[in-house]
Amino acid sequence: MILNTEIAKQIAKSLLQIKAIILSPSAPFTWASGWHSPIYCDNRITLSHPEIRNFIRQELAQGIVKKYGKPDVIAGVATGAIAQGALVAQELGLPFIYIRSSAKDHGRQNLVEGKIDSGQSVVVIEDLISSGKSSLAAVDALKSTGCIVKGMAAIFTYGLDKAKENFENHDCELFTLGDYDTLIEQALDTKYITESDLSLLKEWRSNPSKWNR
Repeated sequence: MILNTEIAKQIAKSLLQIKAIILSPSAPFTWASGWHSPIYCDNRITLSHPEIRNFIRQELAQGIVKKYGKPDVIAGVATGAIAQGALVAQELGLPFIYIRSSAKDHGRQNLVEGKIDSGQSVVVIEDLISSGKSSLAAVDALKSTGCIVKGMAAIFTYGLDKAKENFENHDCELFTLGDYDTLIEQALDTKYITESDLSLLKEWRSNPSKWNR
């Protein structure tokens, strides 16, 4: 869920402007999963734009306090949300940790990097929610340490039904600054896409695993 429609519009405008999100219905991208997609999102590009980076940091921080209250720790999901999470932790004056996609194969074989104690509360930061699988694996890793996961906050979500189902099954709350519906509406309003493009983009979201194969 998005917290604020106006924020979602600003996020959409910014991500399109700096090409952190590219819409290409006629020449789709191929994801690592093998899915064909008319959208490509790389929110790490926002880190190179101070004004947008600061806006995201401030809105994530304010949204966390509003929705979850101030946690003991902020956690970022590797690798895309490490920098974003550290920025939010700095904004809130909180400790920061991050969760690897898999445990190190040497040394202490850490999955969670940084210090967190059993019983501490944590909010997880993500840059992008697609199916939610990797994000929720990070949540499970944190829960295994005995900490309390209050919820997750992300920059953008595709709003896929599978993600909604996965978050519900994990009993994990989520809010995002931007979402797919607002993005494509903004793209149409600014003539980034046409009405026919809009139809294709809506069609993809309804069944992304089968679209355009």
